[in-house]
Amino acid sequence: MTGGRGDPGLLDRMVQRSLGWLEEARPLFRLPSNVTTDADPNLTLKPLGELAELTQLIGVLHPREEIRTAARGLFAFAWNETRDGELFAELIRGEPFATYPVELYGVFTQAGLRHAEVDELVHTTTRLRGWRVAREDHTRTLGVLNAERRIGLRQHADFGAVLALTGLGGLPEPWALDRKSAYGVTHDVFHLTDWGRNRQRLPPELADYLRLWVPSWLENWLEEQLWDLAGELLAVTACLPAAPYDPVAWQRLADAQAADGSVPEMGAAPATGDPAEAFTACYHSTLVTAFAATLARIASDEAEAGPPAGDTASVGGRTPCESETAL
Repeated sequence: MTGGRGDPGLLDRMVQRSLGWLEEARPLFRLPSNVTTDADPNLTLKPLGELAELTQLIGVLHPREEIRTAARGLFAFAWNETRDGELFAELIRGEPFATYPVELYGVFTQAGLRHAEVDELVHTTTRLRGWRVAREDHTRTLGVLNAERRIGLRQHADFGAVLALTGLGGLPEPWALDRKSAYGVTHDVFHLTDWGRNRQRLPPELADYLRLWVPSWLENWLEEQLWDLAGELLAVTACLPAAPYDPVAWQRLADAQAADGSVPEMGAAPATGDPAEAFTACYHSTLVTAFAATLARIASDEAEAGPPAGDTASVGGRTPCESETAL
């Protein structure tokens, strides 16, 4: 990896093409009528939540107005699918101990979109004894804590203590990292930095570990053509201080992007012509590509400009909120 400015033309094209495919795929993000009853949240709410999380960030932070506009349109679509937040009230009433409605609602409160009844419900349910039970997936707990922070709730556990229990917090032997663990590490970084918005929250020892080992992991999963994980690792790289830029890795991911803007999760996209199958195979990796390229573009611009006097070196020149958990 090299420091300094990346290739803004390449990065911007990747974001634009990804957003173009996602725009065409809007109908496949729509929620079914049984979303609050027997529909699988992993096939319905999860894709919509990921669309909202990443397009909200792109719509605020990308330096090009036309790209921000395209991303904001997709984010507005996602909010509309929740019926302006009413969906979350129904989900929480049905599953008061479930964390995913709160995590999803937190995505929209990040943008200032709220629903009065949902606010009342989450203030109640997150104080229940059942909400405070220990969760085996510490990375997921970081996501829940981040959602609580976004909404303005009292966090049910100490962020730093939970981080220490995660795969990243334990600084695992890098040669033993499998695919599942690697995804855990990338999401530890995303929750810790609020998806790249607050890079300075990454402690120096964790940043040094990632700077040393991400290049090897990235090479491994690029060789396996696991584009989704490669994109997440490139996003992690863009969260590092003085973020390095790997032109070879970025070109390989760009080469994996199809003419229509889609990026398959692994290998090549299915050739059956079935839109639903193509959506399942590509939507997440296409979102990740747009997200990672946006963070790399911002980090690259910052590297060229140099830190402003008195700045705290965060994405987009933003500083951490006073209410954030100290680590």
